[in-house]
Amino acid sequence: MTRSLDGLVFVPVADQAPGQVGRRTRFEYHEEEDRIWAEYRGGDVVRGYLVGTREGDTVDFRYVQLRTDGTTASGHCTSLVTELPDGRLRLEESWTWESREGSGTSVVEQTPA
Repeated sequence: MTRSLDGLVFVPVADQAPGQVGRRTRFEYHEEEDRIWAEYRGGDVVRGYLVGTREGDTVDFRYVQLRTDGTTASGHCTSLVTELPDGRLRLEESWTWESREGSGTSVVEQTPA
């Protein structure tokens, strides 16, 4: 799959732990050649950014965020881009905090048109 993420908005399919992204978080993606970046906000996240690269169906990026409690956090994530039956895109993510302990998985999906 090589559909571009540029201009697409993604939302998590489930809430994560407090202080992390949740169903009210919105990710606005940009893509130029093999470069990926996004801004995100909502829920416990006041402002977040991710930057990275894409090779085929794999997106590899670092993220940093400012939370509503005034703390910051950063980490690394690898996402697999897949297509849903209705044509929207899904990112299946494996992430690890770099600024603290912890790792996990999450899923974000493109918002309906």
